[in-house]
Amino acid sequence: MKPMGRHVLAEVYGCEFDLLNDPKKVEEIMVSAALEAGAEIREYVFHKFSPQGVSGVVVISESHLTIHTWPELGYAAVDVFTCGDTVDPWNACNYLTEAFKAQQVQATETIRGIIPEAVPLKVANM
Repeated sequence: MKPMGRHVLAEVYGCEFDLLNDPKKVEEIMVSAALEAGAEIREYVFHKFSPQGVSGVVVISESHLTIHTWPELGYAAVDVFTCGDTVDPWNACNYLTEAFKAQQVQATETIRGIIPEAVPLKVANM
C-alpha cells in the first residue's frame, strides 16, 4: 500500500542567535521553505518567547511545517510533514538549513500512514 505521507524530523545546530530569535525572520524562512518544496500554504502563526525563542507552524494543504528555536543554543527543532506526491519535504528541510546558516543538521524521514490491507480499521466510540 502507498504511504499517506513523509515526515522529516530535523535537528538543526550551529545557527545564528539573531536569526533564531527573530519571529519575522523565522516566519519568512519557514514560509519560503514550504514554497520551495512546492506546497500550498493555508495559514501560519509564529510566537516569540521571552527572553528568547520562537515557535511556529505553517499549515499547508499537504500537512505542515513546525519549528521551535533555542537561540541561546543555536538550535532549532524542525519537522516537515507532507502528504501526496507533489511536495518533497527534503526540499523544505534543505532550504531552511541553508537559510538558518546551520553548521550541522541531523535529519531522519519517517513514512506515515502505511495501513496494512489485511487489518480492518476500527473506529473507537468517543
